[in-house]
Amino acid sequence: MTFGRGRRRQQDDQDGPAQPRETGGAGSPRSSLAAATVWVPTRSPAHPGDREPLTADERRSVRLVQTFGTFGSLMLAFGSLGAGAAPVLNPVNTLPVLRLFARIPTVSLALAFIGMIMLIAGWLLLGRFARPSRKRIVGRRELHRTLLLWIAPLVVIPPIFTRDPYVYLGQSEVLTRGMDPYEVGPEALGNGDPLVVGVANIWRDTPAPYGPLFLRIGSWITGITGEHVSGGILLFRLLTLVGLGVIVWVLPRLADRFGVPPSTALWLGVANPLVLFHIVGGAHNDALGIGLMLLGLEVGLRRLPYRVRGDSPPPRAKGEIAFIVAGAAIITVAATIKLHAIVALGFFGVMIARRWYGSVKDLLRAAAGMLVICAVVMTAVTYGVGLDYGWVNGLSTPTKLWNWIAPTAEIGQLGGVLGVTLGLGNHTAGIISVLAILSYLAAGAITVKFLWDSLHWRYRPMIGLGVSVGAFMLLHVAMQPWWLLWAIIPLAASAGTSRFRVLATGMSVVLAVLIPPNGSPFDGRLYTLPQAYFAGGLVVLGALALLWWRAPAVLFARTDPDDLLRPPGPARRGRRRRAERSDATGTGGGTYRPTESAPEASGAATREDVPPSRP
Repeated sequence: MTFGRGRRRQQDDQDGPAQPRETGGAGSPRSSLAAATVWVPTRSPAHPGDREPLTADERRSVRLVQTFGTFGSLMLAFGSLGAGAAPVLNPVNTLPVLRLFARIPTVSLALAFIGMIMLIAGWLLLGRFARPSRKRIVGRRELHRTLLLWIAPLVVIPPIFTRDPYVYLGQSEVLTRGMDPYEVGPEALGNGDPLVVGVANIWRDTPAPYGPLFLRIGSWITGITGEHVSGGILLFRLLTLVGLGVIVWVLPRLADRFGVPPSTALWLGVANPLVLFHIVGGAHNDALGIGLMLLGLEVGLRRLPYRVRGDSPPPRAKGEIAFIVAGAAIITVAATIKLHAIVALGFFGVMIARRWYGSVKDLLRAAAGMLVICAVVMTAVTYGVGLDYGWVNGLSTPTKLWNWIAPTAEIGQLGGVLGVTLGLGNHTAGIISVLAILSYLAAGAITVKFLWDSLHWRYRPMIGLGVSVGAFMLLHVAMQPWWLLWAIIPLAASAGTSRFRVLATGMSVVLAVLIPPNGSPFDGRLYTLPQAYFAGGLVVLGALALLWWRAPAVLFARTDPDDLLRPPGPARRGRRRRAERSDATGTGGGTYRPTESAPEASGAATREDVPPSRP
């Protein structure tokens, strides 16, 4: 059998006559076909289609938005010197000029807030040129340039919005010195140790909640930097950037596969303020976990055929099993960074089951394979880095923190206040414990539902993955803003509806401004926040006015109907909903389609949310 791009090909003579094959959903047999032609596109039938480049005026507008956001990134970088989560032994205090920022925290906070709002505004303005409904869309090269400009100033600053990198250093040093980080906390090093003084008190005596591979990598970092805190933070941030680079490489490829314009996926999933503030600025290890999870999916899908509901299963492709095993192994490695990635194995198994007939038997076969691969790789990595399965005990560590932005924790604390008011006593801890269990059960039920619905072609498995992981994150008592990136990034590559993009954009903007840059609630000096935010807001309004004066079209451009792929309307919304329910690309590779003639939509450029043709 030969593969071609958008053309019919005859079977090679050595293949012999065409054999009867079964078609129809869920394996229902159909009459034998005598045709000897196959239709095998080299890209997904749901491919979003190639778009035209931006005009000269649009490119100028994008460059102005890039510059606007770059100034914001610089302001955030300078503000972080006085308003960030600086180390206790801060090397900036010895540098002329730069040390002034630490002495004027309110001004530094205002500068940081100015930078935050400018980056958020720049991201929103850039999104106007990344909408999938446009005929002309910003290119990937321009988005890569934007990311470099916005990220570069944040690489060499102290941690912002969090003190977690100091926890990474302390727990990694525990392993470096031969102790078990899943039994003791950083305080085992001594509270006067330079790698401990920056750790928040709540985490000094707690075991590590991270996977064994991450802690082993961290021990290599502390082995290189020793007690040099700033050097250790920089290396952890570089490790984060490696994970982010993997996401930048993988996300457009998955978006192509699932019918979302790559530029749209990059804008929402990578240029997102949550990524800039918390992944880059906060140096969180989530980037490495998410990147490896997506890489595993991309590798595993590399040889699987594109499938439309009702297609008959094609013959097994060369190397298909090897790529499946490699993909599942990479996803398991991601789980040894952060365990959340393990959910992807379930939905990857659904994709494999749908590659055949999508029956329960196929699902059980795929699940058994995923389980074996996971067990072997997880055991090999855990014992290979010199640890054991005691790391599972540390998974409950984050529940020690009741985050005020977590819905579960807020409901529990309101219940505690109500109990005190009614004279029943303070039972906040008990209420939150019960709510935490109920939340885990609810998230598990959501995951099972989407696994089942994905198996029956009601949702794309990638959408099910994003929603399921997002449910676990959102319902956790210690939910943090950057945790939702585990949901936003996979959904950015697979959810094609504007409703999701609007919701994800709104959530990203709100969550991006909830936490101050130093990662603390400013206890005892709450007046600092409104003062800094008010001053910063005035400056940002002035900057936007200057941008409007230089290029009014950037802020108030009129939408020309000729620039859209098609005019909006009720029919379009209906097609969107059908596209979400009926996945055309649950797997990847090439479609085997016994037919006399090639369908027009197969392998061709399809529009944003229009379901591809079916046999």
